[in-house]
Amino acid sequence: MTALRLALSELRRLTAGTLPRLAVLAVAIIPTLYAGLYLFANHDPYGRLDEVPAAVVVEDAGDHGAQVADELLESGGFGWQRVDDAADAERGVREGTYDAALVIGPTFSDDLESAGRLEPRQASLTLITDDANSYLARTLAEQVVGRVRDALATQVGTEAADQFLQGFTEIHGRMTEAADGAGTLADGAARLADGVGEADDGAHRVADGAASAADGAGRLAAGASDAADGAGTLADGATQAADGAAALADGLNTLRDGTAALPEQTRTLADGAAQVAAGDAQVAQYGHQAADAADDVLPTLDGARSDLGAQLDAAVADGILTQEQADDVRARIDPVLEGQRSDVADLVGDVHDATGRLDRLADGAQQVADGAERLADAAPALADGVAQAADGAQQLADGTGQVRDGATALAAGVGDLRDGAADLATGTGTLSDGAADLAAGADRLVDGAGQVTDGSTELRDGIAEGAEQVPHPDDATREATAQTLGDPVAVRAVAHDRAGTYGAGLAPFFLSLATWIGAYVLFLFARPLSARALAAGRWVSAAVGGWVVPAGLGVVQVAAMFAVTRWALDIEPVHGWATALFLVLVSGTFVAILQLLNVWLGAAGQFLGLVLMLLQLVTAGGTFPWQTIPEPLRSLHRFLPMSWGVDGLRQLLYGGDLATAAQDAGRLLGVGLVALAATALLAGRQRVWTAKRLQPELVL
Repeated sequence: MTALRLALSELRRLTAGTLPRLAVLAVAIIPTLYAGLYLFANHDPYGRLDEVPAAVVVEDAGDHGAQVADELLESGGFGWQRVDDAADAERGVREGTYDAALVIGPTFSDDLESAGRLEPRQASLTLITDDANSYLARTLAEQVVGRVRDALATQVGTEAADQFLQGFTEIHGRMTEAADGAGTLADGAARLADGVGEADDGAHRVADGAASAADGAGRLAAGASDAADGAGTLADGATQAADGAAALADGLNTLRDGTAALPEQTRTLADGAAQVAAGDAQVAQYGHQAADAADDVLPTLDGARSDLGAQLDAAVADGILTQEQADDVRARIDPVLEGQRSDVADLVGDVHDATGRLDRLADGAQQVADGAERLADAAPALADGVAQAADGAQQLADGTGQVRDGATALAAGVGDLRDGAADLATGTGTLSDGAADLAAGADRLVDGAGQVTDGSTELRDGIAEGAEQVPHPDDATREATAQTLGDPVAVRAVAHDRAGTYGAGLAPFFLSLATWIGAYVLFLFARPLSARALAAGRWVSAAVGGWVVPAGLGVVQVAAMFAVTRWALDIEPVHGWATALFLVLVSGTFVAILQLLNVWLGAAGQFLGLVLMLLQLVTAGGTFPWQTIPEPLRSLHRFLPMSWGVDGLRQLLYGGDLATAAQDAGRLLGVGLVALAATALLAGRQRVWTAKRLQPELVL
């Protein structure tokens, strides 16, 4: 008896009668009903979220809250409804009227805008849910609100970044203007340095001129002192001459008596007159020297004053000094120069007057000397002209009186000249000291102007360099940068293999589970082994024959399930024929496993098949990734056949790795063959009937 004949015999037994045929038909469509209903119910739940009622409450006093509500109402996600009162919305969630409620608080807009005022506060949304309505509704609501929060954060971040970048642009413009201003300042500082250098040169020339004037005034004071001494000597000599002339006039009456001694006396007189003439000439020479020195002082003072005025005007013209500063310098220096010049001018006038008098005195003294010389020469003949000599003596007395008076006036004038020259020396000394201080101050001003030039140049270069470092993007770049800063991370979804809908994503799991259920219910009608084959000793044929019929019905189950999935539910596999063949392999393997359990443990094996189905429900990784399940279930995932069925169907349905699908198919095929071999071994042991087989403890 071959396995094929045993299979045909078992099939005739199962289809003998109307009810058995209906039962076989029901068993054939059970996997289709299970998988089809599950996949149909979960085909695209996210596409019908607008049927889930949800409330949105706007308490915001600004505009942003209303915008958020309008976007929610337009974008969907849930069946959003505007509710006026937060208490009504919360009560609706508790009573099940709404699955979720979103409350936008009264300060929402103000909080969003607070960062722009540097008073940052987080804007918050209140999400109200109740797991008694639906746990997944809460999860989905959190995702929807999370997307709203992300969109708001992106918008607010983009606006803040745009304002931030606009501030950078404005700062760059202002720094560029500052750099231009600093450049102008540097140019002005350079011109200031040049002008201050010229002023420094002028100040040094003024100091040199003032020093020269002080030296000339000193020499003038010394000459005036010498002139005063000579004028005193002249006055004394003139007095003596006047006294002698008077005595001569008085003694002419007795001159006749003393004519014998007259030549000697006249010679003495001639010598004295010559001395007086020489002294007068020397004093006159001193007077001319003093006048020349005084004449040199006034041009020097006037030149120094003119140079200083020209330097101050040039400094004002170049912007080195202001007009007020130049006027202040003139106000401080002009009184000193004007006073000194007035004093010097007065002294120069006095010197010129005294010089004239000295010239006249020198001329008179020379005349006296000449006369005395002639008198001495004529002394021998004087006796003959005593009368005439008396008259001449009287004239001499009068002339020497005038000389005496002139010499006395000259002595007084030269004394004044000495005093004025001394004052002039003191004033020009003060002027020289002030000019030296001015030159020293000009030196310091030159140093300061150089520092200003260097500092302004560094300031210009530093501001220009800083301006280049400040970002100044154009409008397009600024907007793009602001959008990037507001939303810096873009998730680029690269899905190599996509399921499409939620139902298609669950299809590998539900198809595998339905195949196990279909194999399980087959053995509620089909016998795992043929008693006739066992009695005949054909235990291998019995095992194979017992597997062929359920496996064939499993092919029918898979065909119906695949057709409904493909054409009714529109879940199109990438590898259609490979998917169908893989499902046939999964069904045949599951049939072999359940046949082994029934042959090995009988009724207990059927129960164990149910337990094994439940165990594979949680270890196959059909909904959540299998890595999320705890131990020891995670370890069982690697060894239970439904895990390979789910994994292989994913690769074939979504266009994944065919090598992985082939590996899963190899594992299933190996498990199926091992199960058949084990069933054959167990069938050989069942040729002997025992009391336990005749009277089993448990019957299902």
